[in-house]
Amino acid sequence: MRPGLLQLPALPPLSVYVHLPWCLRKCPYCDFNSHESKGEIPEQRYLDAVMADLEASLPLVWGRTVHSIFIGGGTPSLFSPKAIESLIAGLRARLKLEPGCEITLEANPGTFEKDRFRAFRDAGVTRLSIGVQSFDDRHLRALGRVHDSRQAIAAAEEAALAFDTFNLDLMYALPGQDLAMLEQDLTQALALLPPHLSVYHLTIEPNTVFAKFPPKVPDDDLAYAMLDRITEMTGGAGLERYEVSAYAKPAHACHHNLNYWQFGDYLGLGAGAHGKLSFAHRVVRQIRFREPRLYMDNALAGNAVAQEEDVPRRQLPFEFMLNALRLRQGFSLQSFFERTGLPLSSIQGALGEGERKGFLLVDGGWVQPTERGFDFLSDLQGLFLDS
Repeated sequence: MRPGLLQLPALPPLSVYVHLPWCLRKCPYCDFNSHESKGEIPEQRYLDAVMADLEASLPLVWGRTVHSIFIGGGTPSLFSPKAIESLIAGLRARLKLEPGCEITLEANPGTFEKDRFRAFRDAGVTRLSIGVQSFDDRHLRALGRVHDSRQAIAAAEEAALAFDTFNLDLMYALPGQDLAMLEQDLTQALALLPPHLSVYHLTIEPNTVFAKFPPKVPDDDLAYAMLDRITEMTGGAGLERYEVSAYAKPAHACHHNLNYWQFGDYLGLGAGAHGKLSFAHRVVRQIRFREPRLYMDNALAGNAVAQEEDVPRRQLPFEFMLNALRLRQGFSLQSFFERTGLPLSSIQGALGEGERKGFLLVDGGWVQPTERGFDFLSDLQGLFLDS
C-alpha cells in the first residue's frame, strides 16, 4: 500500500512458479539455475524451505486466486511423487486455487522418471512438460542429455497414457543439424501426437560450456529455413503457432506461459526463482537466493528474497512488449493500460514506428505482430525501449 507512481485499475491474474534446482547432469547449453545432484536430494528440507518462503510471501498475495502452477527446474521429476504430492498439498492449503487449476511439472524422458509419471498425476499434476530436445542420439549426446531417443519416445507414449495434456520440448539449429535432420525430429515428435509442442532455437548463452567451447551450429539462413519448416509441419498436424516458440492443438495452450506473455503476475518460490507482483501503485520484481543451500538457510529463517525492486515506470512499456509481442494474436491496448497503469500516449510513437516498418498491425484497439514482426521480434521489441 506504499505510495507509488502508477495507478493500476485492477490486479492481473496470479500464477505460482516453484523451482526445484537439481538435475542429473548440467547440459553444456544450459544457463538456468540448475545444479547436479551429488548424492541424495534434500527433499524434505527443501520443501520445508519452499513452504516457509510461501508463508512469508502470503501477505503480498492475500485473497488472490492462483490460476496456474508451474514446477520447473532443474529436473523436478527427480523428486519423488510423494514429495511432489506434499508440495502441491502445501500450496493448496495456503493459497486459493482456481477450480481446475493447471499444474505443470517438468520431466526428463529417462526411464527412472518415466516410471513415475502416473504417480505424479495421482499427486495432483495435471500437465507434464517433457524435455526431449531431439530424437537423434547424435544430437542428444552433443547436447549432453542423459537420455536416448528410445527413452524419449517411451516417455512421450507414457505421458499420453497418464495425462490429458502434455508438452514436448524440442530444440533446433543444433550442432551439425541440417534441414533433413530437423524434419526427422519433427516427424517423430508429431507421430507421438503431442497436444502441445515447444520448439526453441539453440542459443549460446554466456557462462555455459558452449560459450567456452562454441560448437559449429547452422547459420542464420538455415535456421530461418528450419523455422519455416517447423511452422509448416506443425500447422499440417493441427498445431497452431500461438507464440513464437509454442504450438498447440485447440484448448491445449499452456495457461501458465500465457499468463507470463500477457504480463500477468507470478509468485516465484525456490532457489533463484524470479517473481513479478503488481500492487495498486507499483509493479515489483523479486529474486530468491540462487544457491540451493543458501536459499534453504535463508528461507527457513524467513528471508528467502535476495533482491526486490520496483520496475521503473520508464521500463514498463518494454517489459510489457517483451512478453505480449511474443503472442501471435497480440494484445489489446486496454490490456496495456490495465497491466502497466500507463496512458496509451506512452507507446503511441513506438506503435507508429512499428506500423511504418511493417512490424505491427494496429486496428480497433488491438495490436498484433505481422509475419515480418515475428521474424524480427527483437527489433520490434526494441522500439519500446525508450517509449
